[in-house]
Amino acid sequence: MSETTGFVYTTYIRTTPERLWEAITNPEFSRQYMGHAMISDWQQGSTYTWVEPPLDIANPEQVILESEPYQRLSFTFHTFVPELAEVHPQLSVQLAKAATEPRSRVTFELEPDGDQVKLTVTHDGFPPNSVVLELVSGGWPRKLADLKSGLESVLLAR
Repeated sequence: MSETTGFVYTTYIRTTPERLWEAITNPEFSRQYMGHAMISDWQQGSTYTWVEPPLDIANPEQVILESEPYQRLSFTFHTFVPELAEVHPQLSVQLAKAATEPRSRVTFELEPDGDQVKLTVTHDGFPPNSVVLELVSGGWPRKLADLKSGLESVLLAR
């Protein structure tokens, strides 16, 4: 039996690929829907800053790996800085362990499906017994549920 070294989550959101892309890449929207923002020019090879108030986490290894607007976005995951424990004190031990792991990769794939968009998030590149995998396996479903609810409630308000 092989050990899981990645996380995959698929959801369907009643929106357009353009609106979903904006919700992911526009810091104002992503902060609102996902609780964090990423600031970048979204070009392959560019870096980004992870913004999780009150922190702005920048690192030259936080890189956009692929960027195909409205279709696919892939990037290295953010840096686990010690200050994250101040924002999430209940996770301080896990965050310290997470900081020792190699950088992982996140990929968003957007596929139109009628009046919805199929969003698949793959977070992979973890070592065996990864603390980061454990953390994101609980975090991504909540963030993606908030993203879905936020986008669909905006649609209903129109």
